Amino acid sequence: MKKRITAALLSFVFAAAPALASNAACEAQATEKKLAGAAKTSFLKKCEADALGSAAAACEAQAAEKKLAGAAKTSFMKKCETDAAAGGASSAQAACEKSAADKKLAGAAKDSHIKKCLSDAAAK
Repeated sequence: MKKRITAALLSFVFAAAPALASNAACEAQATEKKLAGAAKTSFLKKCEADALGSAAAACEAQAAEKKLAGAAKTSFMKKCETDAAAGGASSAQAACEKSAADKKLAGAAKDSHIKKCLSDAAAK
């Protein structure tokens, strides 16, 4: 049971990671390539779409792992992809909260853990 929860948590975090990193990574690539104007806009649009595509694949994998079908799968996919498109902040927050709960942290220790967890997720 503990392994299943850990696997689910990791898949959730890794699903959010591409969305968290996509904007910053795409901006960095555009800067590195010295793109500007329409070329930069086009590059950023494609780069972020590619990142969301991988997030959608991760959402699909999570839905399969949970054995979702029909309306439940549709609802899950919509929420998962929306969270990924929104930067994954809410999903990263939820994953960090769950991690703190699993470790039975409270008070300042919990706050510190969540803060570090979110900064680690944003760095990926």
